[in-house]
Parts: sequence; C-alpha cells; structure tokens
Amino acid sequence: MNFRLLACAAVLAVTGCASVPPAPASAADGVLVGANGMTLYTFDKDTAGSGKSVCNGPCATNWPPLAAAAGDAARGDWTVITRDDGKAQWAYKGKPLYFWVKDQKPGDRTGDGFNKVWQLARP
Repeated sequence: MNFRLLACAAVLAVTGCASVPPAPASAADGVLVGANGMTLYTFDKDTAGSGKSVCNGPCATNWPPLAAAAGDAARGDWTVITRDDGKAQWAYKGKPLYFWVKDQKPGDRTGDGFNKVWQLARP
C-alpha cells in the first residue's frame, strides 16, 4: 500500500488545494516579486481594469511583462490580459505587471520611480 499517495489524497480531499493553482507572484519585503524573485512594477500609463497594456514594442523590451501561460485563468485579485502581440500577461488588481531589465538580482528595485511613471507593485 502506498501510504504517501493515500496521505496526499486525504489532504487534497480535505483542503481542495488541487483546484487552487499558486499565485503568479508573491510578496517579499512589501513588494510583489515573480517566481524568479525579481521585483515587479506597474506602469502609470496603464489604466487599471482596462484589460490592456500600453507598454509594447521597445517598452516591453525594457519592461518585460509577467507572462501568463496558456490556460492560466483569473483568480482573486489576479487577471490575465491579452497584449497587443497576442501574448498573455498577468495583472494584479487590474494593473499589468512588469519586470525591469536593469534589475540584476532578486531584491533590486532600480526601476522604482523611473521616468516618474514606473512604480513598485505592492500587494
């Protein structure tokens, strides 16, 4: 008998956690970070809840979007938007999320306040 498998089945039956995928980002030191630990940002020119990103082309080269995978779906404060290039991007509380190409390691926040339109994404 595989007791580990039975234990996992019991946990899933009680918690229902199999149906709740992990959030696309987490909080660290008061800001949102991607699974890679890198800081996430919002763009003041994006309109919350519009379902669109206005950071495309060269902008998206410098500010890579937090990509959503095929099949990812909205949950709670998290939504998936479709970018101009057809790719999916995560948004938090209606604001699309981005990384900053000049951040080199987890914990870097060099994009905060850039051009007075880029802000740290806060939970």
